[in-house]
Amino acid sequence: MINFSFDGKAYTAQEGDTLAAALLRNGIGLVGRSFKYHRPRGIMTAGVEEPNALVTVGEGGRAEPNTRATDVFVYEGLVAKSQNRWPNLSFDVGAVLGLAAPALSAGFYYKTFFGSAKKWMFYEYFIRKAAGLGNAPTQADPDRFSHRAAFCDVLIVGAGPAGLQAALDAAEAGKRVILVEQDNILGASLIRDPQELDAAWIEVTAARIRAAGGRILPRTTASGYWEHDLVTLTQRLSEPGQVPANSVAQRLWHVRAGQVILATGSIERPMAFAHNDRPGVMLSQAVRSYVQRFGVVPGKRVVIATNNDDAYKTAQTLKDAGAQIVAILDARPAPAGANSGHRVYNDAVPLLTKGARHCLKSVSALVDGKTMEWDADLLAVSGGFTPVVHLHMQAGGTLDWNEDAQAFIPASSRQNVTTIGRAAEPQAIFKMVPVSSPKKSFIDFQNDVTLADVDLAWAEGYRSVEHLKRYTTLGMATDQGKLSNMAALGRLAEKQGVAIPEAGLTTFRPPYTPVTMGLIAGAGAKDAGAHVRRLALYDLHAAKNPIWQPLGYWFRPRAYPNGGESLAQAAMREAKAVRNNVGMTDVSTLAKFEVSGPDAAAFLEIICATTVSKLAVGRGRYTFMLREDGFVFDDGTVWRLDENRYLLTSSTGGADRMATHISYVRQYLCPHLRVSAVNVQEHHAGLAIAGPKAKAVVDALIGTPAPRHMSTEPATIAGTPVLVLAASYSGERAFEIYVDANQAKAVWAACEAHVQAEGGCLYGLEAMEFLRIEKGHLVVGGEVDGRMTPHDLALDKMLNKAGGYIGASGLVRPALSEGGRRQLVGLEAIEGDIPEGSMLIPREGASPQGHVSAAAFRIIEGGSVALGQLVDGFSRHGEILIASSPTRGQKARVRVVAPHFYDPAGERYRD
Repeated sequence: MINFSFDGKAYTAQEGDTLAAALLRNGIGLVGRSFKYHRPRGIMTAGVEEPNALVTVGEGGRAEPNTRATDVFVYEGLVAKSQNRWPNLSFDVGAVLGLAAPALSAGFYYKTFFGSAKKWMFYEYFIRKAAGLGNAPTQADPDRFSHRAAFCDVLIVGAGPAGLQAALDAAEAGKRVILVEQDNILGASLIRDPQELDAAWIEVTAARIRAAGGRILPRTTASGYWEHDLVTLTQRLSEPGQVPANSVAQRLWHVRAGQVILATGSIERPMAFAHNDRPGVMLSQAVRSYVQRFGVVPGKRVVIATNNDDAYKTAQTLKDAGAQIVAILDARPAPAGANSGHRVYNDAVPLLTKGARHCLKSVSALVDGKTMEWDADLLAVSGGFTPVVHLHMQAGGTLDWNEDAQAFIPASSRQNVTTIGRAAEPQAIFKMVPVSSPKKSFIDFQNDVTLADVDLAWAEGYRSVEHLKRYTTLGMATDQGKLSNMAALGRLAEKQGVAIPEAGLTTFRPPYTPVTMGLIAGAGAKDAGAHVRRLALYDLHAAKNPIWQPLGYWFRPRAYPNGGESLAQAAMREAKAVRNNVGMTDVSTLAKFEVSGPDAAAFLEIICATTVSKLAVGRGRYTFMLREDGFVFDDGTVWRLDENRYLLTSSTGGADRMATHISYVRQYLCPHLRVSAVNVQEHHAGLAIAGPKAKAVVDALIGTPAPRHMSTEPATIAGTPVLVLAASYSGERAFEIYVDANQAKAVWAACEAHVQAEGGCLYGLEAMEFLRIEKGHLVVGGEVDGRMTPHDLALDKMLNKAGGYIGASGLVRPALSEGGRRQLVGLEAIEGDIPEGSMLIPREGASPQGHVSAAAFRIIEGGSVALGQLVDGFSRHGEILIASSPTRGQKARVRVVAPHFYDPAGERYRD
């Protein structure tokens, strides 16, 4: 026996029980409350499609809310709690919402609480507080998660009879096989129907698969099907809330398969009738599973409602287990099971159920036009079967309509996937039309969506299947419509007066079942993805106690305060030093790529939107890169170091993205080019020296005249080889010096000593921001936000007229040259300080016409200035606008000007 608790009460279970089976074994029928109306809910299914029996399993950081009781196996000490109820499950005050159902119908939050904004703020608090089911744990998850990659010739999803046979055939044919099964034992439908193929056949087949080299992964769900036959698998190594035996709770597999075989089976459908959501109403196959697999009989007096032959197996199974079959309600006029020995009613469909104390008491049905009623404590329903086509659709597959089964079945796919078994050939059924009142006929049991909600959405104009889904929240619960979609499509088609295939179909998105965030993060879960990368000169910076700022994964000095200086005071002092004297900063984090080979220039002219091949050796230029749609996604500089060798720099924040982009172009778009592209971001440390005295400092450091603007040459500093680039980001004469990261400290010390000798200082990111805004330089993530073209940023004159670069074709789209686009502008404050991120409006109450991307104070002259994006901004210089930030309660009157506030002619950084 296994000890566990539910809502604080102790119970016992048997080895192999799911939590749902254990609760039924202990006579517990009420396990949860529905989302909106808090209606009592019982166990309906025996699988991952369960919409009702959602509980929180585990305690502390290991607590997992919204866990399906049908999908967790009981272990010693398991702690489970019901959800979405107060003060307790049997007496839930929230059930009073059922009385307000007319006011809480489909889309109520769009129409019920309309009024003044202040009233909505009042309503919103209560609506949001009522949202959700379980509560997320507040403590950190102590479990570990791992990732693993694998390749196989054949991946089989589903270890039922079809999947087992397919795996055996492939393995014994010499194929590398992986067979996955979401249950903890193999067999699937054979577990509830052992008379078809017994346990011995399953055991022998599994042994033969393993003997032939196949791998079997139980308790593993194929959660997503991605491009190029990549399938992600979610493997549970421990149960929810359980302390992992080997320290790893779950494993995420990335499996690349030569062929994928889907033996995913089908899901039994419920029926729509009044009060079909009571505890005691279960799916027929689920009832059979609990009896055959767990030895649990969910009821003593049973009514069975069906439109197919499969439910007669349930009747016989229950009878053999000692239950009384009160009636079989068969919707068909002449069912095959009429001579089964049970009391069968033809042309019979359920009308409603009645109950007391959260238990089923009776079932009423329409039989040959007359209403009949039976006392019963269990109603087993079978409304047909829905093939599990989720992975097939995620693979880019199409569906055909099977009229006999009233179901969508897999058709073709653009990937190497085949569907077999009941997922491809569901059982035939009799088409039914609900005859009950739609008001309490539930189709989405978790979200309390009824047939009446579908009718209302139709009446209010939401007639597309995707609009219907979002307006009613149909299929948006944790089960993602596994039970509700077909009933909703049938009702929608009925309203439209068309066949179900013409009504449309919603999109099947991964994951198939919920996946924990820790599993996605894997080994980096404890870091929350925030990996810290340290500068090669980190120790030297840390010794000066700077204010640090995260920049991507990097930590860089934001400012170096003296004494009790604030951030703003320190940054302004540093910026003034650069404007009046000289300053030095660390630029090691800039992305850097060495591109070499006979076709290096041609390669770079595909990556960059500017000309590269015309650069002389020892010269460089500003450049920028476009996405395929013509929008700027990064910028930097490109330098010709030798005849066939270049250095490309780009932004810190876009470094990883740029590395991926270069690799993609090199390997996929241009594999024929003779070129090598090496990421040297961390190989070279870098520093920049800027200011009127920068040339004097560099002259003294290298012992020869410093290179002129946009030129480069090798040199030696402190006995260490360096590369000196003359480029300015501040608007002053400036030089970037790159050195092997392992030898950077000596070079930094020498440079710092010379800068201090000239009366200069170190400066950080904040001063750099002041300098670049005043000069009008762009920054990725600010002015370059993924929505701006070279024309919008006034960079179009720099475009390579020969074309051929990535994004060239995207730029010719008419919409990108039409009026009404946002364009880069400068902003000068007339009154007030410009709030960064504020909206640009022509007058109070008007719609925004742009926004402020960066704001600062002028370093020498004083006054607030900013860069921004403004609709048709190039033609609006001189116009007066309001920069308004309602969230901060700040605003300023601004004048639109050119985005270059300092030395617009560029005279200060030239020779």
